[in-house]
Amino acid sequence: MTDRLPEPVLVVGTGLLGTSLGLALRRHGVDVLLADANAEHVRTASGLGAGRPHAGERPGLVVVAVPPDHVGAEVARALVETDALVTDVGSVKTAPLRALDGLAGTERYVGSHPMAGSERSGPLAASATLFDGRPWAVTPHEGSAPATVEAVTELARLAGASVVRLSPEEHDLAVARTSHLPHLLAVLVAGRLADAPAEHLALSGQGVRDVTRVAGGDPALWEQIVTGNASAVAGLLTQVRDQLDVLIDAVSTGEREPLATILERGVAGTLAIPGKHGGPPRPTGSVFVSVPDHPGELARLFADAGESGVNIEDVRIDHDPARDTGQVELVVDEARAEHLMASLESRGWAIHR
Repeated sequence: MTDRLPEPVLVVGTGLLGTSLGLALRRHGVDVLLADANAEHVRTASGLGAGRPHAGERPGLVVVAVPPDHVGAEVARALVETDALVTDVGSVKTAPLRALDGLAGTERYVGSHPMAGSERSGPLAASATLFDGRPWAVTPHEGSAPATVEAVTELARLAGASVVRLSPEEHDLAVARTSHLPHLLAVLVAGRLADAPAEHLALSGQGVRDVTRVAGGDPALWEQIVTGNASAVAGLLTQVRDQLDVLIDAVSTGEREPLATILERGVAGTLAIPGKHGGPPRPTGSVFVSVPDHPGELARLFADAGESGVNIEDVRIDHDPARDTGQVELVVDEARAEHLMASLESRGWAIHR
């Protein structure tokens, strides 16, 4: 519990994020109230221990955790119907502000956005640790009161997140660049597979799975996210379209110089992504191991890797469509890759060099 977080906290929307936030706050003894248009969701969330159903109590802080299309209206409702401080956890920050234009009390509102989620939805998918160590953007507008900013920052801290302060406009451009644009490009690539012949799809490897993984997200939700951040997304899509025109010309004419420039720019982009724990990226090497698709084999591999004294930075699995085996890629510090290979080979693992 903290003096900087006005209680009780009313969470409006008891899906994945709202219920997870309630669970995270309850770890610290915060008094949490739950509300949702779906009464069954409230019953489920309260049964999980995320808080208690709202029965008209006066909140100190309202957290709006509803689908993107409804965030602005719910924030406005909270400002009009209560004297509480208000935030939301939506993925777009300028759209709710537009919905508040001309409304009194906007100094009590600060937008926020935890960069956490799951492929699952609803209160049963919630976890008290969903936000642990994750970035949480706090996005004050020009009229936000310092006390509101402080309370929303404390909310994120209690949830276990790492706070990043951005303006609403900076936030929307940032998520367009790092989330919304990648999702749409993955959708376009995945769409080329929908009607592909089976013999083409039989050649699918880990690369196409990596590129298209996020394309499986809920289309209804992503319609709301993209249209809510239309300006920033459209600007980036225009830049990609211009680069795509250059790429098409280079591939069609066989000109390697512009193609090389685009490919090198891609490498630079991957190196710009923050590394482990938000630090600078470090050189890594990959060790590829053939693993039988049987219970306990992955556990045995990780145990043997642990015996080598090498820390595994990341893991990827590419399943063999013709055999009951998979190829496991263990990503480790570049200087330790050879040692891990030798250690695993000495324990009988088949290493692909």
